[in-house]
This record gives sequence, structure tokens and C-alpha cells, in this order.
Amino acid sequence: QVQLVESGGGLVQAGGSLRLSCAASGGTFSGYTMAWFRQAPGKDREFVAAIRWTGSTNYADSVKDRFTISRDNAKNTVALQMNSLKPEDTAVYYCAADLSPGIIIGAVNYDYWGQGTQVTVSS
Repeated sequence: QVQLVESGGGLVQAGGSLRLSCAASGGTFSGYTMAWFRQAPGKDREFVAAIRWTGSTNYADSVKDRFTISRDNAKNTVALQMNSLKPEDTAVYYCAADLSPGIIIGAVNYDYWGQGTQVTVSS
């Protein structure tokens, strides 16, 4: 059974850093697009970053130059390094995966999801 499990969330002051990790099991994900989404209270789920099987990446404008997505196919993991965090980054962060998501910024296009991990940035 395919499963994604996020970890690394927590409370951090504005300007600080966190590193989120997502561990995948139940298959080989080397050919999958992996992505991070986030959802703040009362808001829609928002695209954050994605990395394709080729290693190419995409970022939301709001996190570009602050966040970095990476993957380790040998370990079936994907990470999101978050630097210079802002209060508006506060959200539940979700790991997602799909073999062929099409429009990669669309949450509806991903078949596999983790349970989410809370990130809270204080000011």
C-alpha cells in the first residue's frame, strides 16, 4: 500500500528555518512527480513546490528563493528546506506524489498524499 509520511514541522520564529521530510513506502517513486502543498486555516490548499523525476523544480512565487525542494530516490524521500520563514507561511504542509499529474500545481492531479505536518511561524 502506498503511503507518504511527513515529518519536521513545528513552531519557529519569523526569519528561522525548518526542514520538512516526506518518506514514501509501498513502491518505487523515482519516476513520480513529488510536491508540497500547504493549507492555512480558512484557505484553499496552495501549491508550494514540486520536483519531477528529472530533477526539475517549480516553486510558488511566494516561496521562491526561500524554499528548496529536493529528493533522494534511493531513499524514497523528498524534503522541503524552508528558510527566512514568515508568519504567512503558517499552514499544514502536505506531501503529494503522482506518476503523471499533468498540471503540477493542481492538488486534484495527485493520487497520493501524506497526513500533513503543522508549521507555525510566530512574529
